[in-house]
Amino acid sequence: MVLSQRQRDELNRAVADYLRSSGCDGAYCTFKKEADLDMNEDVDNKYAGLLEKKWTSVIRVNFAALCLEVMELESKLNEAKEEMTRHGGPAARKRDPKEWIPRPPERYALSGHRAPVTRVVFHPVLSVMVTSSEDATIKVWDYEAGDFERTLKGHTDSVQDVSFDQTGKLLASCSADMTVKLWDFQGFECIRTMHGHDHNVSSVAIMPNADHIVSASRDKTIKMWEVATGYCVKTFAGHREWVRMVRPNPDGSLIASCSNDQTVRVWAVLSKECKAELREHEDNDGALGLQTPLQSAFDNPLAVVVVGAAQVGHDNWVRGVLVHPGGGFILSCADDKTLRVWDYKNKRCAKTLSAHEHFVTSLDFHKSAPYVATGSVDQTVKVWQCR
Repeated sequence: MVLSQRQRDELNRAVADYLRSSGCDGAYCTFKKEADLDMNEDVDNKYAGLLEKKWTSVIRVNFAALCLEVMELESKLNEAKEEMTRHGGPAARKRDPKEWIPRPPERYALSGHRAPVTRVVFHPVLSVMVTSSEDATIKVWDYEAGDFERTLKGHTDSVQDVSFDQTGKLLASCSADMTVKLWDFQGFECIRTMHGHDHNVSSVAIMPNADHIVSASRDKTIKMWEVATGYCVKTFAGHREWVRMVRPNPDGSLIASCSNDQTVRVWAVLSKECKAELREHEDNDGALGLQTPLQSAFDNPLAVVVVGAAQVGHDNWVRGVLVHPGGGFILSCADDKTLRVWDYKNKRCAKTLSAHEHFVTSLDFHKSAPYVATGSVDQTVKVWQCR
């Protein structure tokens, strides 16, 4: 740092005052001559004791910073001790996979999207994941190596959601451009584009038999599309506001949807009849918190807990919730920039990770490998290893 002439003069006078008050007359006279100081007792009274004051203030600041650092280290040490007590120290590496949870720091922080990331989904077979973004693209990443693989382009507006079939050979996507697209994930080519929604398409899922696709839209409807032809074969109407997400059950006989009308609905696929209407959230945007539970709603009976019970702890809107593959935890991400792990039986937050620098918009937990992925408004995708 370069001092200005005024700062340099003030420093020299403070040093000279210190030498004079300390009885270092020889050093004082030499320094005054070398620094070309014209010392005036009236003028220089304001510098009396200035050097000591500055020095002690620096010590106080440094001491305070050290105290904060010590407190943080003690907190981490206590957390580590608690974990060792709970899981048996070094043997924790042999912990049952059902108890694996994401641990900081992230294994990879991947960048490449030019706008917020809207969805993160692991491939069911290959060691890759796909992400969608408001930059109108879908990107493919190797989550084990942390490498970018390719970009799928075709949508003309924000890509809101992506979904694999059970084999991973097909990928469906939906967009604010009001279309649903079907991709051959082996050749990475778009093989169908489905038109029919009248507004932003916010959610898409491939049915278990891979013969049909369901999609949800801001036009308040849910549509079912035939994979072979791209034709819309069913429309489910009943929600009174934007339908945020739709997901099927394992045998494809039911679909569940959530909406800004503050309801979750369960529909019979064959008859299009609404079999159940669940009301819980009071906030108009509360349906956002139900998006990912529907993704797992039929995969695990614990999803009923996710939909029906509130876990207090996040400081802002919850963007995604899912059930741990082992069934013992619930994971959530939110606009408070955190990823949280909940011990649902004891109704407590078991782990909080400062995940991103901006809102965390999506998360996914690999069904068989120890990885969690998160996406964010900060345009990055992070891979977290579980242990």
